[in-house]
Amino acid sequence: MRYVAVFFVICMFIVGTSVNAQTEEEIVQKYLKKTEQKHTQKLSWISVNFSVDRINRSSSYNDFATLVSRHFTNTSIPGLDKATAFGFDMGVVMQNRFAWTFGGEYWLKMGTNQSGSFTYDPPNGTPTTVTNLVSEITTYGINTGLKYYITNPPQPQKPVKDISFHIGGTVGYYWTNWDLWQEFENLNLATSTPVPENTTFKGSAPSFSLGFGVDYPLNFLDLALGADFSYLYLNFTNVAWYNSQDEEIVITYDGTADSRVDLDLSGFRGKIEVKRYFHW
Repeated sequence: MRYVAVFFVICMFIVGTSVNAQTEEEIVQKYLKKTEQKHTQKLSWISVNFSVDRINRSSSYNDFATLVSRHFTNTSIPGLDKATAFGFDMGVVMQNRFAWTFGGEYWLKMGTNQSGSFTYDPPNGTPTTVTNLVSEITTYGINTGLKYYITNPPQPQKPVKDISFHIGGTVGYYWTNWDLWQEFENLNLATSTPVPENTTFKGSAPSFSLGFGVDYPLNFLDLALGADFSYLYLNFTNVAWYNSQDEEIVITYDGTADSRVDLDLSGFRGKIEVKRYFHW
C-alpha cells in the first residue's frame, strides 16, 4: 500500500510539472501572438493626387485684373478662374475610425503671359510699350489633417473592403510667387512713390480646408481610388518684395496704399488620388 502511495505522489508530481511547463509555453506563445498583432495593427498609405480649384471670382486679383486692364489700349489681363495642382499624401489609420494625414502640393502657373506690342498708360506715369505682358502666379504648400471614416474604415487585415466615406479637414502653410511685367507701376510703401521696376513678389499664408470624400478599392496590390470635395481658405495678404534699402514694394490697383492687392486663392476644390496601403 505504501508503494502505491509513493507511486501516486510521483505521478502527480510529473503531471503537475508537465502542466506547469505547458502553461509557461502557452503564456510565451500568447505574448508573441499579442506582440505580433500589436505590431501589424498600424495601417498606412501613400498617395499621389491631382486637384482642380475653383477660385472665388470675387477676389482681389480679379479686381486688380479688371482695373489694370483699363490702362492698356489693345489687350487685357484675364482674371483667375481655376487652378490645378499635383500633390502627395501620407496617412496613418488610427483607432476609432480616425486617420492622420500629411502632404504637400504644387500648383501649376496661373495668370497670363502675352508677347506682342501693348501700350501701357499707368495712373501716375507716362505711356510706354510692353512687349512681354506677364502676370503669373506659382503656389506650393504643405498640410496636415484628420479624417473620420463614416463607413467601412480601413482595417489592417483588409485596407478597404468596400466603398468608404469620410469627412475631415486640414491645416497648412503655403508660399506664392507673383511675377509681373517689368513696366508695371507698383508702390514703394516707405516713400509712397510709384516704382516701375519689378522682381518676383513673394508671400506666405496659412490655409484651412473642410470637406468629405470617398475611397473605392481596386482589389489589386492594396490600391484604392479616392475622390475628395472640399473648401480651401487661402489668402495671401503680405505679397511684396524688398529693395536694397529694405523698403517694401507692393502691388496696388491704382498706386495708393489703400488699394493694395491681397492674393486670395480661396475656393471649392475637387481632388482625385490613387492610394497604396501598407502595414508597419
